[in-house]
Amino acid sequence: MKGTAILYREDQSVTIIEDVEQSVFEDIKKQCGCENCNTKIENQIINYGTVSPALWHEDEVDWDYGY
Repeated sequence: MKGTAILYREDQSVTIIEDVEQSVFEDIKKQCGCENCNTKIENQIINYGTVSPALWHEDEVDWDYGY
């Protein structure tokens, strides 16, 4: 199942990852609060820094709707 991961970072920025497998989100969620939250997407390791919390939205977000 794919969806959108919403990551709130320590510096108060938000990272949105669309079209991501739920297993990738679960891997990120396990690392919440860690200093170097990272995961592999499209054969690249990406470091998000400190993430807390991480939220999941099934399917895609309709950005035109006004989220």
